[in-house]
Amino acid sequence: MKIVVLDGYTENPGDLSWEGLERLGDLTVYDRTPADKIAERIGDAEAVYTNKTPISAQIIKQCPNLKFIGVLATGYNVIDTAAAKAAGVIVSNIPTYGTDAVAQYAIALLLELCHHIGEHSDCVKAGEWTHNADWCFWKHPLVELAGKTFGVIGFGRIGQGTAKIAEALGMKVLAYDEYPNKALETDNCRYVSLDELLAQADVISLHCPLFPSTEGIINKDSIAKMKDGVKIINTSRGPLIVEKDLREALDSGKVSGAAVDVVSTEPIREDNSLLGARNMIITPHIAWAPKESRQRLMDIAVDNLKHFVDGAPQNVVNK
Repeated sequence: MKIVVLDGYTENPGDLSWEGLERLGDLTVYDRTPADKIAERIGDAEAVYTNKTPISAQIIKQCPNLKFIGVLATGYNVIDTAAAKAAGVIVSNIPTYGTDAVAQYAIALLLELCHHIGEHSDCVKAGEWTHNADWCFWKHPLVELAGKTFGVIGFGRIGQGTAKIAEALGMKVLAYDEYPNKALETDNCRYVSLDELLAQADVISLHCPLFPSTEGIINKDSIAKMKDGVKIINTSRGPLIVEKDLREALDSGKVSGAAVDVVSTEPIREDNSLLGARNMIITPHIAWAPKESRQRLMDIAVDNLKHFVDGAPQNVVNK
């Protein structure tokens, strides 16, 4: 079996091994693949892996030998899944590899918004503490999270994992999901409508997938329904937020702080409206990327192909 990886560098910049896939066939790994080389590089391969390189209906049509598309991620919006299904091509994703890593990172972003740890450390290194008249100082108001309300939009595995950490910090959790599972409710965690969550949450953390129904879910209208001074976290997908609307809310103080690991176009454009906003943290889509979670991703990617070869495909997203 010929196997092609179109964009393997972000998954494995050299600290992991492709040995598991090599044992399953003739493997070719490309660090990155430009749009005009996608079909050529897939060629007559039966299996292809991609993280962010798009595989369109046209690409699928140009590669008639293709039988399996493995997405090296949880989100699979880079694949035309309908076209793949019509062509008899199985598409499998990796739904669970980064749950703990992303949940941990979402809370890390929140803690940074509350304490401005990086800025205070930089101030000390710049000599501000040495020359301060008092024994301590702070550049911004500091926030204690215990007793506050944590709103989770999208209560899947990562949303649940993030909520557990928020609960451990003493926060009350409100969850919104299009498909609520009432069995997950506790005395300190309950499902509410989206409008209720927007109105009551002190912190809103986005964990829903990007679908037409969720694109732009954070916009001028939804922000207007939020508490004054709310904090917003996004470790899911950039287009969940209308960025110009968030920028306006940050500038006005309606939103007291925001932290995102994802933006609408990646890499971020120089003219992105969030750049330079007050109390804004932007990181380069790294929540998923600890070595431990990337190793899990690699292991599941191999397992997905093994199951396909054995005639029992798993994690199929285009049934």
